[in-house]
Amino acid sequence: MLNHVVLMKFRPGVPEEEIRDLERLLDDLPNRIPEIRVYEFGRDVLRSERSWDFALVGLFANAETLARYQDHPEHRPVVEKIRSLCEHVATVDFYGTDAGAIESASRSWERDPFDSLKLKP
Repeated sequence: MLNHVVLMKFRPGVPEEEIRDLERLLDDLPNRIPEIRVYEFGRDVLRSERSWDFALVGLFANAETLARYQDHPEHRPVVEKIRSLCEHVATVDFYGTDAGAIESASRSWERDPFDSLKLKP
């Protein structure tokens, strides 16, 4: 799976209602964009010096599905909203360490755990 991570640092004085509006927009994206496999987002809870204010993580099958998501008409207004609220945005896209297992024909969670114990004919 391709992991798409976005970190956001809000501009000083962004109203709470604007952040809630962003959360509503983000929450609806998986219902509108079928390329999204997993989609989570939230506000920073530790608030350390190094912390960003908000993050989202999306999982996509591959770079092509991520590109379709990024170009989707439902995604574009969310990007504009983020730009209007944030003074800094950082992104990183990477294949997770389990990407090979997920894309293989035999997924580990679909295997019969007792296969190795069965008698072979």
